[in-house]
Amino acid sequence: MQLRHVRTLLAPQDGTARVTCMAWSANSGRFAVCTADRVVLLYDEHGERRDKFSTKPADAKYGRKSYVVKGMAFSPDSTKIAIGQTDNIVYVYRIGEEWGDKKVICNKFIQMSAVTCLLWPAENIIVFGLAEGKVRLANTKNNKSSTIYGTDSYVVSLTSNVSGKGILSGHADGTIVRFFFDDEGSGESQGKLVTHPCPPYALAWALNSIVAAGCDKKIVAYSKEGSVIQTFDYSRDFSEKEFTTAAASPGGQAVVIGSYDRLRVLNWSPRRGVWEEAKPKEIAHLYTITALAWKRDGSRICVGTLCGGVEQFDCCLRRSIYKNKFEMTYVGPSQVIVKNRSTGTRVVLKSHYGYEIDEVKILGKDRYLVAHTSDTLLLGDISSNKLSEVAWQGSGGNEKFFFDNENVCMIFNAGELTLVEYGNNDILGSVRTEFMSPHLVSVRINERRQRGVEENKRLAYLIDIKTIATVDLVGSYNAGTISHDSKIDWLELNETGHKLLFRDKKMRLQLYDVESSTKTTILNYCSYVQWVPGSDVVVAQSRNNLCIWYNIDAPERVTMFPLKGDIVDLERNDGKTEVIVSEGVNTVSYTLDEGLIEFGTAIDDGDYHRATAFLETLEMSTETEAMWKTLSRLALEARQLHVAERCFAALGNMAKARFLHETNAIADQAAQEHGGDGTDHYLVRARLAMLDKNYKLAEMIFLEQNATEEAMDMYQELHMWDECIVVAEAKGHPMLDKLRRGYYQWLLDTQQEEKAGEVQEGQGDYLAAISLYLRAGLPAKAARLAMSRDELMTNGDVINRISTALIRGELYEQAGDLFEKVGNPRKALECYCKGSAFLKAVELARLAFPAEVVKLEEAWGDHLVQQKQLDAAINHYIEARCSIKAIEAALGARQWKKAIYILDLQDKQTAAKYYPKIAQHYAALQEYQVAEELYIKGDQTKDAIDMYTQAGLWEQAHKLAIKCMSQEDVSVLYITQAQEMEKQGKFKEAERLYITVDEPDLAITMYKKCKMYDEMVCLVAKYHKDLLSDTHLHLGKELEAEGRLQEAEYHYLEAKDWKATVNMYRVNDMWEEAYRVAKAHGGTNSYKHVAYMWAKSLGGEAAVKLLSKFGLLEMAIDHAADSGPKLPHISLSHKFTLPHAEFIKAGKPKEAVLMFVHNQNWDAAQRVAEAHDPGSVADVLVGQARFAFEQREFQKAEAFLLRAQKPELAIKYYKEADMWSEALRICKEYVPSRLEELQEECGREAAKKGSGGTEGLLEQAREWEQAGEYARAVDCYLKVRISNNSVLMEKCLAQERICAAELYLNLDLIREAIDAFIEGEEWSKAKRVAKELDPRYEYVDQRYKEYLKNQGKVDSLVGIDVMAALDMYAEQEQWEKCLEVAAKQNYKVLHKYVALYATHLIREGSWDKGLSLYVHHGAPANPQNFNIYKRLFVEMVNASGMNCAEAYSSWADLRDVLFSLCENLVKSSEANTPAHEEFETMLLISHYYATRSAAQGVKQLDTVAAKLSISLLRHTELLPADKAFYEAGIAAKAVNWENMAFIFLNRFLDLSDAIEEGNLDSLDHSDFQNTDIPFEVHLPAHQHVPEENREEARDWVLTMSMDQRLEQVLPQDDRDTYEASLVAANTGVRSLPCVLTGYPVLRNKIEFKRPGREANKDTWNKFLMAVKTSHSPACQDVLKFLSQWCGGLPSTGFSFQ
Repeated sequence: MQLRHVRTLLAPQDGTARVTCMAWSANSGRFAVCTADRVVLLYDEHGERRDKFSTKPADAKYGRKSYVVKGMAFSPDSTKIAIGQTDNIVYVYRIGEEWGDKKVICNKFIQMSAVTCLLWPAENIIVFGLAEGKVRLANTKNNKSSTIYGTDSYVVSLTSNVSGKGILSGHADGTIVRFFFDDEGSGESQGKLVTHPCPPYALAWALNSIVAAGCDKKIVAYSKEGSVIQTFDYSRDFSEKEFTTAAASPGGQAVVIGSYDRLRVLNWSPRRGVWEEAKPKEIAHLYTITALAWKRDGSRICVGTLCGGVEQFDCCLRRSIYKNKFEMTYVGPSQVIVKNRSTGTRVVLKSHYGYEIDEVKILGKDRYLVAHTSDTLLLGDISSNKLSEVAWQGSGGNEKFFFDNENVCMIFNAGELTLVEYGNNDILGSVRTEFMSPHLVSVRINERRQRGVEENKRLAYLIDIKTIATVDLVGSYNAGTISHDSKIDWLELNETGHKLLFRDKKMRLQLYDVESSTKTTILNYCSYVQWVPGSDVVVAQSRNNLCIWYNIDAPERVTMFPLKGDIVDLERNDGKTEVIVSEGVNTVSYTLDEGLIEFGTAIDDGDYHRATAFLETLEMSTETEAMWKTLSRLALEARQLHVAERCFAALGNMAKARFLHETNAIADQAAQEHGGDGTDHYLVRARLAMLDKNYKLAEMIFLEQNATEEAMDMYQELHMWDECIVVAEAKGHPMLDKLRRGYYQWLLDTQQEEKAGEVQEGQGDYLAAISLYLRAGLPAKAARLAMSRDELMTNGDVINRISTALIRGELYEQAGDLFEKVGNPRKALECYCKGSAFLKAVELARLAFPAEVVKLEEAWGDHLVQQKQLDAAINHYIEARCSIKAIEAALGARQWKKAIYILDLQDKQTAAKYYPKIAQHYAALQEYQVAEELYIKGDQTKDAIDMYTQAGLWEQAHKLAIKCMSQEDVSVLYITQAQEMEKQGKFKEAERLYITVDEPDLAITMYKKCKMYDEMVCLVAKYHKDLLSDTHLHLGKELEAEGRLQEAEYHYLEAKDWKATVNMYRVNDMWEEAYRVAKAHGGTNSYKHVAYMWAKSLGGEAAVKLLSKFGLLEMAIDHAADSGPKLPHISLSHKFTLPHAEFIKAGKPKEAVLMFVHNQNWDAAQRVAEAHDPGSVADVLVGQARFAFEQREFQKAEAFLLRAQKPELAIKYYKEADMWSEALRICKEYVPSRLEELQEECGREAAKKGSGGTEGLLEQAREWEQAGEYARAVDCYLKVRISNNSVLMEKCLAQERICAAELYLNLDLIREAIDAFIEGEEWSKAKRVAKELDPRYEYVDQRYKEYLKNQGKVDSLVGIDVMAALDMYAEQEQWEKCLEVAAKQNYKVLHKYVALYATHLIREGSWDKGLSLYVHHGAPANPQNFNIYKRLFVEMVNASGMNCAEAYSSWADLRDVLFSLCENLVKSSEANTPAHEEFETMLLISHYYATRSAAQGVKQLDTVAAKLSISLLRHTELLPADKAFYEAGIAAKAVNWENMAFIFLNRFLDLSDAIEEGNLDSLDHSDFQNTDIPFEVHLPAHQHVPEENREEARDWVLTMSMDQRLEQVLPQDDRDTYEASLVAANTGVRSLPCVLTGYPVLRNKIEFKRPGREANKDTWNKFLMAVKTSHSPACQDVLKFLSQWCGGLPSTGFSFQ
């Protein structure tokens, strides 16, 4: 902490004028200084002097200077000052709350000794020390003083701890004594603590230790129990003087000690646990410091001096500015002053535990403080100055704070919600929740005071997204849990915490009563809701309505006003409540009825008379009625009977009003007689119990007063005879018998025979009781009584009467029991059988008629089968030996094992037909072994094989097939299956099948066909080893022919025929490969032979180089000489120096030739070669050619090389000479196989050379062109790539094609010639060549067709290829022409293009034209058309404007097309497939739509139209659900079926919201349980109903939801099922729909010839009558359609004319 001088409050004087004492007020607003003149000066907190007053002596006679003021302190409330004086007195002055208030002595405490020091630590308690050594206490309340403790030594100093609940006194003998008013649980000792070495004039009690100092110039810090923990010794510092005074900061973490010209500051270090000395504050000429006073917020310290000066210092650790709005002054590690810079208001934030405050934040609209210490959390409300410090373990600053509630801070951390009430240092509550939105948590803390409730603190929060918990925070218990069926997005408790409002994602507003745990839906489509402050009034918005509940106890009573905008706020002030509504640009306010709001407040305050007076000023309305009811209930509970009477009179409940009037009269009389309000009188209490229908309590009250007559009269008046008789019996009343007779007579008079019978039975008159039971139509009760009394069983007449009544009432089982009891088993058995009581019948038969048991068991089984209890029937059939029935029951009950067990006991013929059914079940479960056994038992082995085949288990199928099928059949089966697999590309599976039936050759052929040679070779190796080599050779040749030489090599070598490989490479001029193969696989000399042949092919110098490279030159010469005689060795290194004759003699003429060539003696070389070695003639010619090329005699050189048959060398030399045209010419004439390669090389060279090369190419091309070599010319031009030659290039290209074609014809290249003609567009020539020279080439026509197509010459194409022409018409969208031409072909062709046109129209959005196509041309059952038909259906049901009479023709078209399609499907292979069933459903739907449109045009048939709209709802899986429900709702509304209209439109609105949200998760299906309306529907991609219609429906639903008369359930029929549902809810029985309405036909039906078509007779007749009277063409057309669809109409004599 640093001290900084702020200002001088009081200037020092020249001489001694000691400031004796100073004090700051507890609120830091005032500062008092007592001068040497004994005057108290008062300053404000800013240091401005505002007031002063003089002190008084104890006795005026001694004068003003007879005393010195030694101590001064402010009271805790800052309105008084206590002053201790040396003239043995303590005065207390009241200085008032305002500056300038009159100063009055309000207390004085006279002592026996001089007062030396003084403190005011707590309210009414002043502590002071005396010169005689006592420490005393003065109580300002009773004006008395007492000694706390006494010592023998002068009290030199007094100080208190931080909390003010403990004091320390320092004495002249160095003793320091401690005393506690409250040790706050610390357990620290009291009494003498320590003896300081000198009088401790400077004494301070800090937070963690005690600091004392005095004249020995030492500052000593003692622990809490008095041991020395630190000493600061300045005794050797000669500049230091004695320490005179000390003060601890209000937080106790700093101490300032004053001496001469110097202030020393000690700061407590929490981390090190020691005092650290800051730099001392030295002020010259300050002189001795006599007094110190620290401002209560710790921000300032004032210093008084010996010369009378008062200096003010600022003391802080650090200071910072927060958000440019607040100044933070850290006056100690655990204390921060937060000052609002604009308003000047200050808050002192302090850790009571002394923890260091880390950082202070100001959140929540700059109103709330949040600070952390190591172990606590500090929170505060700046506006109310309420501060809290709660224990808080550090969580890394991850907490989220919410300040929406003014009384409590909500803290979310790690899934836990913690509540801290401002001003309270304990956590209010803590709960686990994941939902941290303030809208999902509601806290109410004493917001509205209630009668008899001190503390009311409630919390509501979400446990999960659908569950709310309410908690009582005072008692810390769960007050209730609310489970909801939908996600909750808002909740709020009322101010008393007894009611909870919450809203779910479906915008439904719910009210929950916490006390009664009841939940009510009070509003749908709620977009805004709020409690009105200070009341239990609720304001909400639903669409365009403002809804107000003035009495929330009656949620059905709601006041509604229309709105144009949205509610944005709710304001209540100055006795006025306003709802603020935003209407676009403008804001409008709606004022609520403050009187009605006030009523709620009066009720809460318990002032019922005020509430009554208020209600009497109002007109009677639904809201007022609800208020009267609430007041009546509360008045009765509070026994304010006059108020209750007035309420019932106002409500028109005259019976209760009269009853209460009489009761009030009794109460008033009792009040006059006995005092009080009369409500405690027994008659009043009993009557109130009767009013509450608690008659037992009323009886008890009467009997307590011995008022038996009154109790009996009460029961008789209420016709409660039984209770009346019980009272009479209990009290032994003399009128008991008369009462009983009167009761019995009353029962007979009121025809309560059953009750009368019970009375007689109770009195023992059984015959009379039986007669009464029979009269009451209760023969079972009579039978029970008769069987319980033996004497009645012998009375034949009674038994006959009872049995006859039982049989008449079809109570056969009870009749059977009666007959059995009287010993008539035959009759009993008959009755049991009639009543289906077979258990009793069988038991009886076993005893009386054993022969009939079997028959009964069978009947029992039949009965159970009728009841659909098939599994229970099985055992009864077994008992009855009805095996067939037992088996069928077992199969029906899916008791497969039991069925097998029974079947195994039957003969083969009986069982055979059932086994396959069971086998199919096991096959479906993939238990193939069991299924196989069952198929075999049922003689259906073929089915077992099919089962295995379908499952892909070929081995098992084969094993089984061998057993029961001929080998030939097995083979056919497997080969067929294998071929199918082959088509699907499943070659491995096909191979397995071929192998299974020993047909490996077929597998080999398959692989060969697919060119899968590796697999083929594997199979050959496995099954035809002898043919393996041939196979390899064959494959090698094939691959060689295809040019796949590497693969061919592999197969040749596998066939051990390396020579074929070498030959293949040799033929293809691939000598390197040939040499490699020969060396690797041939004999020792083979590769040498190949090398020699290679060299021979090259000739000349190249050959010598090659042989030298391989080191075979000498060997080659030897090889050449092998044919002559063996001669002595010739040294080849000198072979050219020998004469040629020697060579010839040595048999080596080739060497002689080479010698002459070397010497360019061409004639000699020619001569020797021709004479002795004709093979060397070529070498001579090559040598001459080379020489001629060097001399640039190109023609000559070319001639030599062509004579030597070496055109390759000619090409090579021309290339070297850069004469590419000559090279290309030679190549084309003599080596055409290399032409393409050479042309590419020529192009590359030209590209390298750039423009120079290009000119060469152009020149060359021109030469070719002049020579008629167009192909070559074009090749050159193409390589040139110059844009300005494009015309020339095109010309050349066209001409080139024709020339090329002629050239190809000369070379017998027919295919190439045809292609060239085609490319030159010479179609006639191309056709002629193809026809005359090679008819195999039929593709010319195809290419011609393509050409015509590309040129768009469709009309020419029709004559050649009609289908292609049709395709072109379709592409060009000439649909009429297309269909016209197609119609001349066959039906199939026509429908192909009809389908294409329809698809095009649908894509264009003209589905109606697409539909008319099929109306015109019919709807064939082609599977490829199915998507078109479905699309037409979907487009039409989604189209708008189709719910009207005018749409009939469109619906009829759709219906007729689908009818035609279904009729065609029945005759096709698609019959009874899922697709067929789907189209049948679509036909039914389109029929309903068409009939609805027809009915809409006739007024009498509006209910038929409505029923059809409702019936369509069962098909919403195919229809747009929102549109269907909207149309059904509107139709129901039109015919005043409001229940259905409400439910259907409500569902439509839910669907509409779901479309907006993009999912159906929030859809509630409860209204449609046990109906055939599907829950799972497709979510429409967009809204099908316009916005205005949606809003209209919303408003209507909202209006109806408030109508209490409306039953929000679907109407039911005799089946206890929704009237439009085809399936009965209880039995599951499905009824047929009426062909006119779609409603189920239950009775009174008309049946048509075609099965499954029925109509309700009343509807049918109504429809016929409407048709006859209205002559509606649409209705006549409906009847015409029904005639076709239903196989004719019933004979009603109706004609379509």
